[in-house]
Amino acid sequence: MKRPTVFSLVHEQSVFMTVIVSLLTFLSVLALGISLSIGTGVIRWNSQWDRYATIQLMDSAKTKQVQETITKNSDKIKTVKQITTAQMQELMSPWISGNSVLKNYLPQMWEIEFTTKSDLETVGPEFSQHARFLPHARALKTSTSAGWKMIAMSSLILILTLGAIGFCISYIAHNTAMLHRRELEILNQVGASDNFIARQMQIIVGKICLSACSIGYLCALPIILVILSTAHSARIGLMAMLGLSSTGWILLTILPITIIIFSIWITKRTTINILKNS
Repeated sequence: MKRPTVFSLVHEQSVFMTVIVSLLTFLSVLALGISLSIGTGVIRWNSQWDRYATIQLMDSAKTKQVQETITKNSDKIKTVKQITTAQMQELMSPWISGNSVLKNYLPQMWEIEFTTKSDLETVGPEFSQHARFLPHARALKTSTSAGWKMIAMSSLILILTLGAIGFCISYIAHNTAMLHRRELEILNQVGASDNFIARQMQIIVGKICLSACSIGYLCALPIILVILSTAHSARIGLMAMLGLSSTGWILLTILPITIIIFSIWITKRTTINILKNS
């Protein structure tokens, strides 16, 4: 037999709560999705470049020493590519005119991929004795730093949004308890426990949050997919590395469930505090 609830939200409260929780859930899932995507991108970016380095040599007299160092450490080096003067001129063409004498001062350059990151750190000082040794990860540190800052901002937005959800649930539960003060007094007089009364409120809030969180979650997923698709279409830089792993998708799915559980818990704490103070 179905057990009816003792009291319920009025229509306006129910609509307001559904809209607010849907919107905040949408923002929470979106913030978490962006944060996880950027985090995945930063990790992929670092793992891609932490084994690469460029050697720049201005003094041609030291070319032999650099080549000898490359040969001596061939077991630690996966690939070596010497960048020709013509390739450097093509790269620098926006800054160097066809007859400019600056092209005569371009350095000799080698792009090296090491077998492991530790090999790069071990061999790097040897190259530095003869030429400028520039690890790609160090050169791209600014992009990585920007990625971590974006993650921090997304995380802050997520925390603020979850706090707003807690505040709204607490406010609505408080107003509902005040609206049904007479019913609460009657329940207390007939011996109903505080937990029983709080459970009635939890049932109401739980049903609304279930539908609201589902709406917010389903609306956020297409937006996240569009963001990832747009980032991948860039095909260059950190943006192209954005993505979500299977763990990321699981966390996105768990978030609405967590919001529902959090809302039910807030409702119980708020209702019991009201009953104790009445």
